[in-house]
Amino acid sequence: MAYRPEPDRDSRPWWERIARKEFAVQECASCGTPRFPPRAFCPVCRTEGCRWREVDPVGTVESWIVSHQPFVPGRLDPYLVVMVRLEAVSGCLVYGNWRSTRPPEHGERVVGAFTEVTGDVTLLDWAPADAGSVHVHPPERKPSH
Repeated sequence: MAYRPEPDRDSRPWWERIARKEFAVQECASCGTPRFPPRAFCPVCRTEGCRWREVDPVGTVESWIVSHQPFVPGRLDPYLVVMVRLEAVSGCLVYGNWRSTRPPEHGERVVGAFTEVTGDVTLLDWAPADAGSVHVHPPERKPSH
């Protein structure tokens, strides 16, 4: 049985951004501490207010597993899931499917790639930054005002 992401109060804005092919992390409105995954309270100053800050989906591979559990709709074969440490946000770890024909390497630089799984589910996958054979589309950057 495949599982679908079930956004909650804190993660819903993140999933909506991913669907628009935008990558962002929460940032505390009081102290400015970035946080991921999204949550109600800042782990530093314990306040509730936050804003979303777009960051480049770029990082390094920390670890990975081969999943034999079909969590992704339509995906029944074993697949590789990587844990990525974001470059732009110290301490933030993000998980996603691996997009390459070869295994990842610890410390390898990677970029995010948005994958529309169904009409209403988009996931953030990760691919080698030098992926010549993998077709990766980094998100389009919107001009800052």
